[in-house]
Amino acid sequence: MSTLSAAAGPRRVVVTGIGLLTALGEGVDATWKALLAGESAVRPLTGYDPSPLRTRLGAQITGFEPGSRIPRRTLRMLCRGDQLALVGAQLAAADAGLDGTGDLEGYRSGLFLGSNKDMPDMDGLIAGVDEVRTEGGEPDLARLGREASSLLAPLFFLEGLQPAAAFHISQRYGIRGANDYFSGTADASATAVGRGFRAVRRGECDVVLAGGYDEPTSWWSMSKMDSLGVLTDRNDLGAEACRPFDRDHSGSVFGEGAAILVLEERERALARGARVYAEIDGFGAGMDCVRPPGTHPRARGLARAIRHAVRDAGRPAATDYVAAHGCATPQGDRSEALALRDALAADAAGAQISSVKPQTGHLVGAAGALNAAVAALALHSGTVPATLNHHKPAPGCDLDWVPGAPRASAPRTALALARGLEGQAAALSLRTGRERS
Repeated sequence: MSTLSAAAGPRRVVVTGIGLLTALGEGVDATWKALLAGESAVRPLTGYDPSPLRTRLGAQITGFEPGSRIPRRTLRMLCRGDQLALVGAQLAAADAGLDGTGDLEGYRSGLFLGSNKDMPDMDGLIAGVDEVRTEGGEPDLARLGREASSLLAPLFFLEGLQPAAAFHISQRYGIRGANDYFSGTADASATAVGRGFRAVRRGECDVVLAGGYDEPTSWWSMSKMDSLGVLTDRNDLGAEACRPFDRDHSGSVFGEGAAILVLEERERALARGARVYAEIDGFGAGMDCVRPPGTHPRARGLARAIRHAVRDAGRPAATDYVAAHGCATPQGDRSEALALRDALAADAAGAQISSVKPQTGHLVGAAGALNAAVAALALHSGTVPATLNHHKPAPGCDLDWVPGAPRASAPRTALALARGLEGQAAALSLRTGRERS
């Protein structure tokens, strides 16, 4: 691998692999085709009784068989989110032509992940705790202390480690270089991609896996988020319930999945004949600094992130395509539209802006990385995906949200946006992977 140092100047960073695992399909081709075809994976939640919940819709992955890709011994130590992450990484490495080549092994490769993971598989814990109740139904802590080792699965706490997926991915590919794990919502995986981008540009690494994963449609996650007012209660609308920037927007719908990107130093990628989806040329971050789960009225953190991403890229503010956060909450949509106007000024009116959340669901910890993948695919394919379920703009949301159908508009520049539940914001700048004019 190349050992070019950062002293030689910033290096160019390209996306050479994309691993997508969403309710729309397994692999980048399946998900992208479904997005452009206008399909939605949002349906009534299954696997548990969602009737006590305010929101009973989600985009859940069906037919997922991790055992076909993950050894049984490893599988025993992974919760569902970690399984999604490991398979997403495999899909990304294979898409880049690096799976099984050994090119990800060593100190010049890196790994950066983001997620909202906060607990392991709870089924075993519930069964074990139920065993230590008294006849009156009270917990018998003394018995728990005596018998916990036989009542609880020995790998329970290993499953619960937040960055567990980072170990298993690095172990599979021999990644021993720069690495980090970011905990949060959409901002976490966008920051992971941004940090991976900087690692390659500065010369810390030559190739990295970067992205995120999450399983927010589980009962545990849904019960935690259901009362915060960020999810739609329009269960009667089914797949049309999530309506970003529309006058009838009422909140998000969660979806599970993983989005992992392979980022590579450009000359190295071209030397091995890699396909280049797009080039990442800038990254910025910001903070609203208001009490969660609210947001600043003008999303000042997001506006700052956008300005810094564009400045980092060294390009004009004019942007052909924006993969918007588009969470479909009234406050979130209005403030995002204002942030785009504040950051891009008059150029905001000329940008094509869309959100894929009505189709994939809000992937929470993986949503930022998914937007980075969508932006790269739009640049590579020359087609911008539509914002499903957008009929009439909400007040203050008078921008081009690409309603109705995708556009074959051959964009050359893009922004991928992400916002966190507590006001964090991240923005990535991308440009077409073709040689700069």
